[in-house]
Amino acid sequence: MDRLKDALHQAYTGEAKAALRLKLYADKAEKEGYPQIARLFRVISFSEEIHGSRALRMLRDIKDTQGNLKASFESEKKVAGTAYDRFIKLAEDAGNKASSMFFSQSRDVEETHAKLYKEAMDHLIEQRQTTYYVCKVCGYVSDGVLPDTCPVCGAGKEQFISFD
Repeated sequence: MDRLKDALHQAYTGEAKAALRLKLYADKAEKEGYPQIARLFRVISFSEEIHGSRALRMLRDIKDTQGNLKASFESEKKVAGTAYDRFIKLAEDAGNKASSMFFSQSRDVEETHAKLYKEAMDHLIEQRQTTYYVCKVCGYVSDGVLPDTCPVCGAGKEQFISFD
């Protein structure tokens, strides 16, 4: 059973990566003036999402909302506290300032994600309504307030997308 679980996890991971990669390819094709190819990339990306979703459901990694919040919170804390610190050190040792900045900003954003998940777990029953603002540059998420500048990367408020 462990080999089957590993295979399902590999399928989920591969499909999730493909879906994201194809979305970026679609954006590039659109910018280069190839709308039909962009559409093809988006269609196949959606198909890959279906494959990844099926594999994830077969792994039984989707719980009730409270369980999903808890798992997401724990994952964000682990990534922010362990993985990115290693990545930052690796980039610094290699003298790659751009990678070091990327990893540092990503770690900071992951910590914000964990905080948002924790708040959602604490207030799940309240079902409060809010608007989230996501920085298109680094991924920082602001809860209910559009910042003038991103506290992680310094991007201006025009770089934020709102999610109502």
